[in-house]
Amino acid sequence: MRYYTDIHSYQGNKRTAVTLGKFDSLHRGHQKLISTVKEAAAAEHLESVVFSFDMKRESLLTNEERRAHLTDQVDCMIQCPFTREIREMEAETFIKEVLSEQLHASYIVVGRDFHFGHGKRGDVHMLAEYAEVYHYHLEILDKEQYADREISSTYVREALASGDVSLAGELLGYPYHMTGIVEHGRRLGRTLGFPTMNVAPAERKIMPKFGVYACRVQIDGQWLCGIGNVGIKPTVAEEPRLLVEVFVFDYEGNAYDKEITVEFCAFERPETRFKSVEELKAQVDRDIAFGRQYFQMLKMDV
Repeated sequence: MRYYTDIHSYQGNKRTAVTLGKFDSLHRGHQKLISTVKEAAAAEHLESVVFSFDMKRESLLTNEERRAHLTDQVDCMIQCPFTREIREMEAETFIKEVLSEQLHASYIVVGRDFHFGHGKRGDVHMLAEYAEVYHYHLEILDKEQYADREISSTYVREALASGDVSLAGELLGYPYHMTGIVEHGRRLGRTLGFPTMNVAPAERKIMPKFGVYACRVQIDGQWLCGIGNVGIKPTVAEEPRLLVEVFVFDYEGNAYDKEITVEFCAFERPETRFKSVEELKAQVDRDIAFGRQYFQMLKMDV
């Protein structure tokens, strides 16, 4: 997949099938748009393109995670910064200069609520009006549904805010996760009998509700089971700082400075300030038992 972080860097000459949006989570609705583009591109011998507006806000996916998700899915991804030029571009100009002249769009796939252009004047009705002028086919898709509600990034955020990572996974079509580098810490967990890995989430990466979760952790290409705490470690932290602290069952290697991915599988309890380290250790023992039981019920090695 070719990857661009500026619309002006795209110099493709082929006709394209393109879908547009923020794609801030790549949930099941987004995946439907992308699948439709892939099918159209294959049928019409077009180049498949995902055009994503980079809003520079808190997001369910970092740009790197979004790129990784799409690497084997489409021919090209354009991560377009939502600059003043793009923000103030008239909708008609966007259709002419970006969709037609820059992307050579023959097939455009968007959701029914898609808006674009200055003041969000552009919508699916405007795209339909210009389809014959610029010679593209427009396909408008309804949103995917779950539990009698439209799937959206807002719905996913609500699920994460309540700690319901299982629901978030259902809406996304994959477990919610984060990736980062294991930091050197105070090694308190090691002295208490449960060595942990501390990972800081990427800037603007949305995290689930502070608390303890059953987790799967990818390290050195292998997926292992464990538990993780999302929060600021109020019992032992000298300076509160958002971290994900994971204990991987039966892992004996040295993970410092390695990149790991943490999947959040099931919420156990909210983050708590304990009166003593001994009280903390007793609770972590119960957390570990919760995690082992959870994965044993799924018949996964723990």
